[in-house]
Amino acid sequence: MANIKSAKKRAKQTVVRNQRNNSQRSMLRTAVKKVIKALDANDAATAQEAFKSAQPLLDRLSSRGLIHKNKAARHKSRLSARIKALAAA
Repeated sequence: MANIKSAKKRAKQTVVRNQRNNSQRSMLRTAVKKVIKALDANDAATAQEAFKSAQPLLDRLSSRGLIHKNKAARHKSRLSARIKALAAA
């Protein structure tokens, strides 16, 4: 355990940040899974709505550095391609 006052504060801040990051990462995964679940069920309308809520979440968390910007772009690209393919079929 930390003995210095600033190190104790840093330890507290780390715990809070880890909890926040884990919560936000979980929320993101859930949002992406909702889109995938709708796509697997061949429900284009629900998939589109779920994607509309997941897309800004991906952008926001990538801009904050929680996930890499290329990972967010990859998710958005692949999900939108699957939605377009489902709507075209």
